[in-house]
Amino acid sequence: MIKTQLTTDKLAMSLSTICVLHCFLTPSFLILTSGIFAFTIDNEFVHGLILFLAVPISLLALLMGYKNHQTSAFFAIGCLGLLVLLVTFLLGEETLGVIFERLLTLSGSSLLIFAHYKNHQTCKQLDCDCHEG
Repeated sequence: MIKTQLTTDKLAMSLSTICVLHCFLTPSFLILTSGIFAFTIDNEFVHGLILFLAVPISLLALLMGYKNHQTSAFFAIGCLGLLVLLVTFLLGEETLGVIFERLLTLSGSSLLIFAHYKNHQTCKQLDCDCHEG
């Protein structure tokens, strides 16, 4: 079996970071380019797409990390982050308000990034072979 712990953790951290960047930089980008672009991409579509990619990749990385390192705390923190992101997406800006939606998105993404980072660090500390091709 090809072990992909390093790849999935890094990919999951990247997707969470993209989520945060999208959340905070898109409004500025749209204001700066409002006269240039005649089209816009639905914001909820982008959120759904990021979650569609992030959830399975994050779950795979967290499960593999738990299997390889037996550290349930990082698995639980990562799952909490995913849950926060999913609930925030489902409730949406209309229910939560713009500011609270962004705070929850930032919180969920931060939890997820932290869990994947700690998962990766634990592997490095244990000097395990789960990062070998």
